[in-house]
Amino acid sequence: MATVNALAISFLILCLSSLSITEAKEGFSLDIIRRDAPKSPFYSPDETYHQRVTKALKRSVNRVSHFDPTIITPNTAQADIISALGEYVMNISIGTPPVEILAIADTGSDLIWTQCKPCTECYKQAAPFFDPEQSSTYKDLSCDSRQCTAYERTSCSTEETCEYSATYGDRSFSNGNLAIETVTLGSTNGRPVALRNIIFGCGHNDDGTFNENATGIVGLGGGSVSLVTQMGSSIGGKFSYCLVPFLSSESSSKINFGSNGVVSGTGVVTTPLVAKDPDTFYFLTLESISVGTKKIHFDDASEGNIIIDSGTTLTFLPPDIVSKLTSAVSDLIKADPISDPEGVLDLCYPYSSDFKAPQITVHFSGADVVLSPENTFIRTSDTTVCFTFKGMEGQSIYGNLAQANFLVGYDTKAKTVSFKPTDCSK
Repeated sequence: MATVNALAISFLILCLSSLSITEAKEGFSLDIIRRDAPKSPFYSPDETYHQRVTKALKRSVNRVSHFDPTIITPNTAQADIISALGEYVMNISIGTPPVEILAIADTGSDLIWTQCKPCTECYKQAAPFFDPEQSSTYKDLSCDSRQCTAYERTSCSTEETCEYSATYGDRSFSNGNLAIETVTLGSTNGRPVALRNIIFGCGHNDDGTFNENATGIVGLGGGSVSLVTQMGSSIGGKFSYCLVPFLSSESSSKINFGSNGVVSGTGVVTTPLVAKDPDTFYFLTLESISVGTKKIHFDDASEGNIIIDSGTTLTFLPPDIVSKLTSAVSDLIKADPISDPEGVLDLCYPYSSDFKAPQITVHFSGADVVLSPENTFIRTSDTTVCFTFKGMEGQSIYGNLAQANFLVGYDTKAKTVSFKPTDCSK
């Protein structure tokens, strides 16, 4: 009885101290944590920094299949596939009373989901499954509801409830009931933000490369059921994030919503956000890249030729473009290139304290983004430093290493993405 009273009191305190989404129009921010950082439950203290880098790079290569499933063929061995479902995690709470889950924050997908009771076939997770019967705000959606038709991959159960199916490029999947529920986001100002009637997936059949420490996914893409879209006019279609560099293991990155998500001031450059199919992904137009004074033009100059994604570590471009880039970079580095010991990256050098990377500028439509050496090179071992742009056929992707120490702002109403050089550790 004392436990029940304690739960009731803690829930009452949360209700009294939380903001509704309509009260949060002034904006709010949340911490997001790189999955390899010490604050993350994915963190393994037995791994060296360089082992964590190598794993992140390999996950990045596998994540390309998330945007182009043809990259992984049916003959690819399952053991060769490493989880590629994003590089950042965030804490959110679901239900009333709220149950905290640790979810992968993914700008490359839309649906919010977690594993639920009863779980017929689920991957092992450390935390208890969410029990919808214990939540007073949980409601299954009917097949003919507007919310059910908002998500493309749905079907109708024998009980006339809406069922969803979510699949990912690395063969992971989640199947279950599509429902509405209250989702509560912790805020850096100490006052949680409660979002009511949020469409989410209650997973009863989930498997793949998920880690037992993650209990679901928060989709931050551009589709109709993503968290960003469901917040709607309350945040004015605005959100931003500031990603700390790989080396800044003690600092959390930030994701900002509403007025907190506005990117303005000195040094801001802005490029159009291009509407393309699928609407989940954020498409930009890359025109060229400069290495020093040499400009390399993108062969495919069509609108929306590159996706910007916080969940992909490397930047992927067509092999012929990367070949020209690596040639231009090599011309300006006074050292002989070496092979990547891990066989992942295209251009590496022996590391020394006086290693100097040339200035590289990415020319998006209307926005010249000047990168720092920490955006373009990463140490993969004590003795090796490698270029973070990789050649690969298929969809071009602007990854998170290139975005580190930039405040990157999305305005889905104005259809723009802005970049501002920022020390994200502060």
